[in-house]
Amino acid sequence: MGSFQPLQKDQSHPTGESFASWVVVLQSSGSQSPPPPHSACFCPQTNPAGPMAGENQTHVTEFMLLGFSHGQPFLFVLFLAIYLATLLGNSAILALVVLDPQLHSPMYFFLSHLSCLDICYSSVTVPKILANALRPQATISYGGCLAQMFFLMGCAGAECALLAVMAYDRYAAICQPLHYTHTVSRAVCVVAATGCWLWGMLDSAVHTLLASRLSFCGAAQIQHIFCDAPPLLRAACSNTRPSEVALHTASVFVGLSPFLLILVSYLRILATVLRMPMATGWHKAFSTCSAHLLVVSLYFVTANLNYNRPSSGYSPAADTLVSTLYCIVTPMLNPLIYSLRNQEVRGALWKVVRGWHKPDSPGSHA
Repeated sequence: MGSFQPLQKDQSHPTGESFASWVVVLQSSGSQSPPPPHSACFCPQTNPAGPMAGENQTHVTEFMLLGFSHGQPFLFVLFLAIYLATLLGNSAILALVVLDPQLHSPMYFFLSHLSCLDICYSSVTVPKILANALRPQATISYGGCLAQMFFLMGCAGAECALLAVMAYDRYAAICQPLHYTHTVSRAVCVVAATGCWLWGMLDSAVHTLLASRLSFCGAAQIQHIFCDAPPLLRAACSNTRPSEVALHTASVFVGLSPFLLILVSYLRILATVLRMPMATGWHKAFSTCSAHLLVVSLYFVTANLNYNRPSSGYSPAADTLVSTLYCIVTPMLNPLIYSLRNQEVRGALWKVVRGWHKPDSPGSHA
């Protein structure tokens, strides 16, 4: 018994140190404990610890597109008809510009690039929409979403610049006819068209790079039928301020600046036309400008509604409708507007149709 008391006293001290050391270890490791099971990812908005704080977020591999809530067979037929009409109309414009020598002018050179952009617009979004319309759950991969957004916004930026170039072409043709061939030469047309494409892709690369840095909490769901910047930002749980600033900046330099150039060009055209003495000059000037004015009005109104609508009145259905008009319906209407409003395009189309139905000469089979 005498030897038992010293042993119990001697062991009580190390046992107390061991318990205290475990408490310290548990307290120090508590800050590194994994998140609770219900937390799907780490959202940087709730913890400003820095870029390394997001290491616990889940890796997004695909997004669910929630724009397909009902009526999928009807949507498939509708978008298929729109896509086929877009391909047919814009391909016809391209063929007419290539085949008819009377359309080998700067105006129709730029019109052919507009048709290429419209084909790209539809081809970026509609095939994936058609595929998702036949699936029980509409999805798109993470890389596919970023790629779709890149090409969609690239076409948008390029079309803004191209419409401004087309307006300046009309200004040079009507207000400076004696210098037109020198001002808008073939080399100038090629440089201007190339610059429009590069400008759009550069702007899109900035938005896509910022979007690739976003994180998404829980199930990655997009309230839309395809990937675009506004619905993607609404689905993110990280800080979207840099992307929002980039969108508003692009609205000024990529959207507003071309629109102001178009406005100034047509004000100058209007002033020149009003000084013309003959009514025939008025008719010729407005016949070449009316189609472009309709396209500009349709495009910039829908683009502004798509990228600059206030978030307070946000509605997924309205957002999908506006984006559909902007990205899918407008490319279908552009060739219809130019073919119906432009006499030279109608004449070229009529010559092609008559050539197809022209009877063979008697000696053709001799």
